[in-house]
Amino acid sequence: MELYLTLVIICIGIFLFVKEYFSIDTTSILIMSLFIVSGVLDPEEGFSGFNHPATLTLGCMFVVSSAIFKTGLIEGLSSRIIKMAKKNYFSALFAFSLLSALSSAFINDSAVVALLIPMALLVCRETGISPARLLIPISFAALLGGTCTLIGTSTNILVSSYAEKSGLEPFGMFEFSAAGISLLSIGLIYILIAGPFLLPNRKNINDENLIREAERYMAEIVLLENNPDKDKKVSTSRLTQDFRAQVLAIIRRNEKIYNINGDTFLRENDAIKILISPLELSQLKQTKGYLLANDLDSSIAESEEKQIYEVMIPHGSELAGNSLEKLDFRNVFYSSVLAIRHRDETITKHLSEVILKEGDMLLLFAAKKDISTLTSRKLVVTLSKYKARAIDYKKAIPALLIAIGVVAAAALNITSILISGMVGSLLLVITSILKPKEAYQAIQWKVIFMMAGVLSMGKALEKTGGSVLISDFIFQYMGTLDPRITLSLIFLITFLSTNILSSKATAALMSPIVISLAAALGVSERPFLVAVMFACSLTFMTPMSYPTNTMVYAPGNYKFNDFLKIGTPLNIIVWLAASFIIPYFFPF
Repeated sequence: MELYLTLVIICIGIFLFVKEYFSIDTTSILIMSLFIVSGVLDPEEGFSGFNHPATLTLGCMFVVSSAIFKTGLIEGLSSRIIKMAKKNYFSALFAFSLLSALSSAFINDSAVVALLIPMALLVCRETGISPARLLIPISFAALLGGTCTLIGTSTNILVSSYAEKSGLEPFGMFEFSAAGISLLSIGLIYILIAGPFLLPNRKNINDENLIREAERYMAEIVLLENNPDKDKKVSTSRLTQDFRAQVLAIIRRNEKIYNINGDTFLRENDAIKILISPLELSQLKQTKGYLLANDLDSSIAESEEKQIYEVMIPHGSELAGNSLEKLDFRNVFYSSVLAIRHRDETITKHLSEVILKEGDMLLLFAAKKDISTLTSRKLVVTLSKYKARAIDYKKAIPALLIAIGVVAAAALNITSILISGMVGSLLLVITSILKPKEAYQAIQWKVIFMMAGVLSMGKALEKTGGSVLISDFIFQYMGTLDPRITLSLIFLITFLSTNILSSKATAALMSPIVISLAAALGVSERPFLVAVMFACSLTFMTPMSYPTNTMVYAPGNYKFNDFLKIGTPLNIIVWLAASFIIPYFFPF
């Protein structure tokens, strides 16, 4: 009975992952709760994902990565990279792909891509290169680089920790580096040769075009004497209730007012800058008490107090999964959203109701200090007005030494990556490189909760015998095949599943299955576990298959077919190459 319940709950989870009714972390916790409530897992087993080595290690590595970024070490290279990239398109493609791959081997890939996107957009603005010809290579290179070390991706850590929990030897820091570098080399060669031919040369939608689109929905009105909104709060005014307008700024007696919230009162003769749809603007024009004033000296784009910024919602942002209305965005962050670009759709109407997603681009009307607040809390990444931070050498050198120590201690088997990561995180706080608050903020809690949730799926499969049942089913049809062919098919099934599910959910499901399958075949589990690691990370076919692909979708003005066009051949090449490379370095 428990086995059937487990399979039903997993099917429910897969359905929710595909339909995206909830955010991935919410779906993961819901699955974990269903296992506990149904009795498949007791509470201790259900919540064990929170103290699982993979979850704890990932949290520590978030802190170590944050310290490297905070000190400006990576950004310190930006001037040289940007200078090299400006020579020609091939130089830009090579520079950004290589930097993305090398950085992602040791630092969280989503953080690397979030840093490189504004750098690449700066190069594109100054050289005329289309962002579509650089951003997919940055994402793909980050995925390839993440396969080179144990800490390259959270999936590597998850699979290694799962193997250790199952009584197997955990993977070493560089144990699969040779295989990973081989695949990385093949992938980079493909990107450099095929990229110029397959990547779209689409017009840049950033800055002027997106701003121009938003400005179609901007208007300036004057509140006349007989207006019913006179002396009313913004939140209860007809302007916002009936015409669904967003008040951006008020000019009252030649004084500009920007810190506007729902409790701000409207006064007679106020000149008001609003965001409103053309249809509702035409209705407003015909309403008594409002005067359209296109000649007011209050240009929003030229304001010194506030400016227009392009920002992106990065992976792990707390804004994702919420609407502006639910977040009370205007009142909390003192910023107005002028437009939202979600994948290939630009939204300028009813913005408060739109559910924000990771990878969305927002056009914000905000003060510099408010943008700084949003970026420091890792809620957004600024795409426009990129400026690299100077390296803080007093903190950068000890931070680098601590990070090297974390990697070296694990690589030399002095201790586990969990212990070295924990000690490294504590040293970063003790030496004041990071404040305790900054360390807490560095951890992407959505990812932690998602990891804890999906681990319950593997635990339930293992406890109820589901992994053995599935592996026996696979063995029945593949048991007579050469182990290399079986491994190749497992790789294929895994990367296809990751294009539908999240990489971590797929890894949690496949790890116990391949361990049982290897036992049934009478061969080593290691090549199959490496195949799961690599297949979960090396997914290029869709923008939803991996967070970094989602992040570059809107800034690159991509279409879904762009990923299929360049990603499908790469996935096939990597799949075929891995089928020979993995058994070579990890014999059966």
